[in-house]
Amino acid sequence: MDSNDIVPDVIDEAPKEIAEITYADDVKVELGGELTPTQVKDQPEVNWNAESDALYTLLMIDPDAPSRKNPIFREINHWFVVNIPGNKVADGQVVVEYRGSGPPKDTGLHRYIFLVFKQSEKIVTELFIPKTTREGRLNIKTRDYIDEFNLGNPIAGNYYQAQYDDYVPILHRQIQK
Repeated sequence: MDSNDIVPDVIDEAPKEIAEITYADDVKVELGGELTPTQVKDQPEVNWNAESDALYTLLMIDPDAPSRKNPIFREINHWFVVNIPGNKVADGQVVVEYRGSGPPKDTGLHRYIFLVFKQSEKIVTELFIPKTTREGRLNIKTRDYIDEFNLGNPIAGNYYQAQYDDYVPILHRQIQK
């Protein structure tokens, strides 16, 4: 994560563990490897070395919007789940529903970063952002979430890179203004 500027663009310290992320058709996220928006359109399975009696937070962001050269919307929240028991993401509280990658045409590769944090206590929030809206997703800061929810440094993470493909217009049509 250091070699692709995730440290310092998004976080201060790289996680020590790699989170295993698997999409449909057994498509796996490999640190910094390229995937297509078509491959990542559906919510993946995420696993990490978790303590069964601990709670975790999972965050997926794109810091490169609208492009890595001009990230004026840094960061975009693609997925945010809190209060995950162990690594059972489906049993956590979804704050921001999963949205796959949708980089605009001719903006090059975007980084899509998954970070897992061990919570020190249960997080209480009523916030919910559906996958059909941009509201509440743009210009977020991972560091602000770390401070607000007392998350500390991420314990696991992974990321892929993606650029525009023919699925992006389909994804964008799903967004309500």
